[in-house]
Amino acid sequence: MGPLPTRLFTPRFFLMFGYSFTVFVSLFQLLPAAPYRILDLGGSTAVAGLFLGLLTYSSALSAPLTGSLSDRIGHRRVLVGVSFLLAGFTASYAFIGNYKVMLVVVFVHGFIWSGLLAASSAYMTAIIPESRRAEGLSYWGLASVLALGAAPAIGFWVYKHGWFTLCAELTALNLTMGLIALQLPDDHATPATDAQNPANPAASGKGVEWRVLALSIGLAMISFGYGSLTSFSALFADDLGITPRSVFLIAMAIAILVSRLTIGRIVDRLGHRYVLTRAIIAPPIGLVILAFAFGKTSFLIAALVFGAGFGLMHPAYSAYMMKHVAPSRRGAAFGAMLAAFDTGIGTGSSLMGWVIHVYGFRVAFACAAVVAGIALPYFLVAEKKLGFE
Repeated sequence: MGPLPTRLFTPRFFLMFGYSFTVFVSLFQLLPAAPYRILDLGGSTAVAGLFLGLLTYSSALSAPLTGSLSDRIGHRRVLVGVSFLLAGFTASYAFIGNYKVMLVVVFVHGFIWSGLLAASSAYMTAIIPESRRAEGLSYWGLASVLALGAAPAIGFWVYKHGWFTLCAELTALNLTMGLIALQLPDDHATPATDAQNPANPAASGKGVEWRVLALSIGLAMISFGYGSLTSFSALFADDLGITPRSVFLIAMAIAILVSRLTIGRIVDRLGHRYVLTRAIIAPPIGLVILAFAFGKTSFLIAALVFGAGFGLMHPAYSAYMMKHVAPSRRGAAFGAMLAAFDTGIGTGSSLMGWVIHVYGFRVAFACAAVVAGIALPYFLVAEKKLGFE
């Protein structure tokens, strides 16, 4: 890849933004609709939660390895390949009439998904000026936010026309992703670029970035709640009689958007760690509010509080972590972060599906709040123990 651009918004940036937007428009149509499909096929609410759970578990298991692999073979090559593979997976869902088979397929789907996320994050980090890294990642992250706000409603509308129609549309989006990736300039990581990075030498090497993975467990505690919200906020809205059923995800997306367009612009100046240790407090508060929500107002307040903290936490953490890894190891580092993040999502989706089935929505979201509340103490202790200070 050529030298770093002197400005943030470049043709590469917008190509990657378009790629990521298409990625998440596809994903956020599939995830909220899949539980309804599983219920239609005879599965329970607990089983429905396993769809997202298995996707993210398999992604978490494979991410440290697929991230490291993308460093070696090139992030752009991975983006092209996985896009067309994902098209095959989404097309296959249209012909599956047994929810057990659907769960097997989504587990394999997750391996491909991890490679996409690690490679896209590493590619984007490389084209953002270091002095504006958190800001750039915040803006890039708006691709998923905008998709989160629009895609669930679109997906439910398409789903009204049938599961086959939804799968056909998602397949077309995945093929579009591949065409966009083909327009990206090729990239390659070289050891020579590591000399320009002040990263801790202990963070460099081959294989899994274990220190990054260990510190990122705190991120998993927040994503535990995120996983339960992605899978079950629509079902909770149905239970409360709130319409539209996708309103929580829309409000959460708005909060993420606003936080990144305001505070996200100055995270690099405020300090990545400074913002992170404050943003991480908001998600557990949002989950507590949700656990006690009885109407649309409190339901929306919970979404806004959770979204505001979550929206700032992720780019601040990513920028913080990139200071501690060599450029040629960015894919491996993002893979380790993704492993922790997806483990949290998968656990939240799977376990909360069972808790909701047995104890109800309120107990489930209260449990998620407790888990998220441990994130900051864990980060502060682990940061010191692992030598990231």
